[in-house]
Amino acid sequence: MKIFDTHAHYDDEHFDEDREEIIKKIHDSGVEYCIDIGCDIETSKKAIEIAKAHDFIYATCGIHPSEIEDQEEKIMRQIQEIKKLVLSCDKVVGIGEIGLDYHYKDGPSKELQKFAFIEQIKLANELKLPISVHTRDAIDDTIEIIRKYKFEYGGILHCCPFNRELVKHGLEQGLHIAFGGTATFKNARNAEEIVKLVPDNKLLIETDSPYLAPDPLRGTRNNSSNLKYIIKKIAEFRNTTDENIANITFNNAKKIFF
Repeated sequence: MKIFDTHAHYDDEHFDEDREEIIKKIHDSGVEYCIDIGCDIETSKKAIEIAKAHDFIYATCGIHPSEIEDQEEKIMRQIQEIKKLVLSCDKVVGIGEIGLDYHYKDGPSKELQKFAFIEQIKLANELKLPISVHTRDAIDDTIEIIRKYKFEYGGILHCCPFNRELVKHGLEQGLHIAFGGTATFKNARNAEEIVKLVPDNKLLIETDSPYLAPDPLRGTRNNSSNLKYIIKKIAEFRNTTDENIANITFNNAKKIFF
């Protein structure tokens, strides 16, 4: 099986002790492509460094909603730095992860998060790149923005929540839907229904490594070699083979990023 992990964080400090060993392991396991996702300026720089060092890894750059500054002017300076990073390396293939996260009550304000999200959508359109979208506890506002602002070069609902309205509106706007370890969790409500809702040509897989390891490895440090468990569960939901899901998601990911 050829496998494509559309969302991982090998720049994360959880890999500081054995990063090269893990990267070799995931490539040996059949992962032919992997996207290392930036969450702020520093992690975006690290993602680029990792992509430059490994042929099969590519990078995205962006400001996660939890990492934005506390004023619009400062956010715009962050975004200008992201633009410089994107233009500095031809292995940057997307903007992200960006979006909305209302989970933490002491996090950035909703209005500033929406401002940062919209401005980075504009940046992605300017640079002709797809977008990786993070949303947590912010379904309604996410739907409003993805309906209002066109993703001219495509986008992905990363680690997509199992919410019918979000997926419906995402698909209507031409977005791809990526499923990760949460799809395998025994307590994942609506997972099967939502996975079945996505047409073949919009389906993607991811790990969000080092987070959200799938069952039966839940609670451990995740890595892209665990995609086989996610593929297996999605194949089970969709009544098809593991090989078919791997091939479908591999080809979809290549089209959106390359």
